Amino acid sequence: MSAWEIAGVVFGIASVWLIVKESVWGWPTGLVNVGLFIVVFWKARLYADMGLQVVYVVLCLYGWWAWRHGGKLDGSLSVTRTPRRALWLLGAGGAAGAGVLGLVLHGQTDASLPFWDSTTTSFSLVAQWMQTRKWLENWWVWIAVDAVYIGIYMAKHLFLTAGLYAIFLGLAIQGVRSWRHSLTSGADG
Repeated sequence: MSAWEIAGVVFGIASVWLIVKESVWGWPTGLVNVGLFIVVFWKARLYADMGLQVVYVVLCLYGWWAWRHGGKLDGSLSVTRTPRRALWLLGAGGAAGAGVLGLVLHGQTDASLPFWDSTTTSFSLVAQWMQTRKWLENWWVWIAVDAVYIGIYMAKHLFLTAGLYAIFLGLAIQGVRSWRHSLTSGADG
């Protein structure tokens, strides 16, 4: 357990909690979180996860903008359902990305758990994109991904990070409930 990991855990919990609450401040808090985890995953040789954090920097910046200006008339976004076509495209893209990245990691690096790492990485991108659009179903993808991440991080002896993902799992369950309420009540965050 390193200082990087401890700080990443603190900022990670704060970020996801703020996103569950539909607070735009979850995005800049998330930027700090992903910066810290770039270092953690590099040291653990989880290269796909490290690369994922780099992509998250871009997605956090986009999410921050989209939540403030991506709605109607340049206003804030409201929680909506994921369009059916987008679900199919995101599912297919996630599966393809997992396969390609897994083969690259397996054949070209000393990556630990390359196919598990690539699958969680690919579908984390899917979930994060969905979250930037405030699509309710992002939380279901996060629930599945977080459950797998817990096992990966336990296997790599990143116990604090595994604990973080257990908290993320609980927050994702809370996110489904909270965002479903927001959707049905028509409330904006």
